Amino acid sequence: MRDRALLEILYACGLRASEAVGLALEDVSLDDAFLRARGKGSKERLVPIGREAVSALRAYLSRSRPLLVGLRPERAVFVNRRGGGLSRQGLYKIVQGYAQAVGLGDRMSPHTLRHTFATHLLSGGCDLRTLQEMLGHADIATTQIYTHLSTERLRDVYFDAHPRAHE
Repeated sequence: MRDRALLEILYACGLRASEAVGLALEDVSLDDAFLRARGKGSKERLVPIGREAVSALRAYLSRSRPLLVGLRPERAVFVNRRGGGLSRQGLYKIVQGYAQAVGLGDRMSPHTLRHTFATHLLSGGCDLRTLQEMLGHADIATTQIYTHLSTERLRDVYFDAHPRAHE
């Protein structure tokens, strides 16, 4: 349950690894479907959480996390087997384990899920400024890296769909 919630949150919110492991209980509002990500330079941003991620996180927080934490007052949302906050190394091992299980080998990391989040939002029509805000990029130029991937997708769709594209 923890792993499912963790992977859903990484993909649904585009969090950095440090933001995911630093996520505290008070940073999450499941009823409002938002979380507060604390990024680089102590900057905070609000990020919406999708339905699947809300559902997975709600199940983990109500049924699995209490068993791991016990009576300890742990603020971290994601905890390890001993009930303490999950480390970046622990997060990386979890992502790598699932990537290898589905045949992706070493081609997957927590940052890959962040890239996938950004690429999918752009290909779905999200504007660059909104994506910049959700990713927590200080400079729009950092976010523009994703437009290259989006432009390739646009070209593919054009040539596949336009009746005069091949004339």
